[in-house]
Amino acid sequence: MGQQEKVATSLAGAVSDEVSASLAAVDAELARRYPGDPGTRQPVHTVYVPGDVFEAGTVRSWGDRALAALDEHAPDAASFAAVLGLSDELAEPVYSRVRAKLEREPVEDLRVDFEDGYGPRPDDEEDEAAARAARLIAQAYRDRTAAPYMGIRMKCMEAAVRDRGIRTLDVFLTGLMEHGGLPDGLVLTLPKVTYAEQVGAFARLLEAFEKAHGLAAGRLDFEIQIETSQSILAADGTATVARMIQAAGGRATGLHYGTFDYSACLGVSAAHQASDHPAADHAKAVMQVAAAGTGVRVSDGSTNVLPVGPTEKVHDAWRLHYGLTRRALARAYYQGWDMHPGHIPTRYAAVFAFYREGFEQAAARLARYADRAGGDVMDEPATAKALSGYLLRGLDCGALDVAEVSRLSGLTRAALEGFATPRRGGLTASAS
Repeated sequence: MGQQEKVATSLAGAVSDEVSASLAAVDAELARRYPGDPGTRQPVHTVYVPGDVFEAGTVRSWGDRALAALDEHAPDAASFAAVLGLSDELAEPVYSRVRAKLEREPVEDLRVDFEDGYGPRPDDEEDEAAARAARLIAQAYRDRTAAPYMGIRMKCMEAAVRDRGIRTLDVFLTGLMEHGGLPDGLVLTLPKVTYAEQVGAFARLLEAFEKAHGLAAGRLDFEIQIETSQSILAADGTATVARMIQAAGGRATGLHYGTFDYSACLGVSAAHQASDHPAADHAKAVMQVAAAGTGVRVSDGSTNVLPVGPTEKVHDAWRLHYGLTRRALARAYYQGWDMHPGHIPTRYAAVFAFYREGFEQAAARLARYADRAGGDVMDEPATAKALSGYLLRGLDCGALDVAEVSRLSGLTRAALEGFATPRRGGLTASAS
């Protein structure tokens, strides 16, 4: 040890106190507006099923139809890998995990649709369908046959359909209460939002329902669907979507990009309406920046090219869907929509390949960071957060196993979660 340094200061303690007092309002605002990621599981996809089509066995039916598509068009790991261009090392692990996922948990998030996928119906018919959806979803959670997340998409808050949307929401939520209460995985989706005031109005509706049933304040939250140009750029040139998040009063959990409505709103021709169109990239980039740090997650849209018909056509659709999903994952859009059971095999193949390709390097890199062992990359707490988030998402969806991640990283799941959600300005995780 060398000579102990003399420590001297020049500023009186009162100066620090004055600075802190002057920033107290900013500190509170920062904590309120940017609480960070909630640390909960994010589903890798959302499946939309029209209200009149949804059945008690819908989740299992989608899994069975997806397995049947594999059996018919890619009955083994080698043939599936050849279609998607998977490496030899990934072929068997991805294929076996996809099949296991389709058997165990084929759908991670399901929305019973009362909007575009359902259309205008007589009021008594929609009332009955909403009540039926509530009964079936409540039963599915009791029977443990539900997807991890389930809910409805009602009609939007525009004048022409507002009353109908509010009534459907009321019928559905009231039905859930009558059948045992709100399930933990409940998700509500508000479509075609153009003004932040519509989000605020919807939040007040949920608050009124909570009060009517004696629920805890904030129990009900919702996703905002971004489907119009006005939701990205307001008439005054500001980013509307940022104001929508704040208008939700802490109830917004997600921003979902609507590929086809948004594209049509901008005049993109039908042949070019896709999630990799430049207009789509711009919208999602704005969404991503607006949501960063707020705890609100961003979801990509979908492709309408269905994997149906002869094997060659199915393979073409699979390659397209796989490529779009991989593209989205690389851009940090960890969720998307799937419109057909035939999309699920390539959804999971893309997700599993994404995490399995890089998890050994990520685990080793995080282990070096945790041990302060250095290496050929100098990582910071922000990178440790990204590495642990990557591993946790892989664990949540089934791409990775706890044992293999712990073996390579030396970290428990609790430690990974600590790195993924550090305190602002510091790090709280330990390696054991």
